Amino acid sequence: MTTDTRFDWPVRIYYEDTDAGGIVYNANYLKFMERARTEWLRSLGIEQDGLLDQGVAFVVRRVELDLLKPARFNDALTVTVTVKKLKRASIVFEQEILDDAGLSLVRGMVQIACVKIPHMKPFAIPEPLMGVLSGAR
Repeated sequence: MTTDTRFDWPVRIYYEDTDAGGIVYNANYLKFMERARTEWLRSLGIEQDGLLDQGVAFVVRRVELDLLKPARFNDALTVTVTVKKLKRASIVFEQEILDDAGLSLVRGMVQIACVKIPHMKPFAIPEPLMGVLSGAR
């Protein structure tokens, strides 16, 4: 199942996000994307701590990043989340980080797997959750 509904989450670049030259350190883009996915879930009424209480977690399986242009200290950015593929036990997201003019700084693909804790084995996304995710398009 695919969807093209985009979720946007604002991010401000703080000094702690940058290197000595005021440029965002590359690993921080992954953090911004993670936060946007968490807020996307939250916007659907899904809290990940509730899933953890049920022994279910979403873990990153695969990431591709294309770093096009650097962000700098104090920039106001938008991090996007778009579900490209919803499968039985995984979700593929396309994500983008845009500057305040809407220009793409970073593009990424993140594949998330649903696992059962504590063994971290693949697990089908629970039906009630799948219903919410399917309706989020």
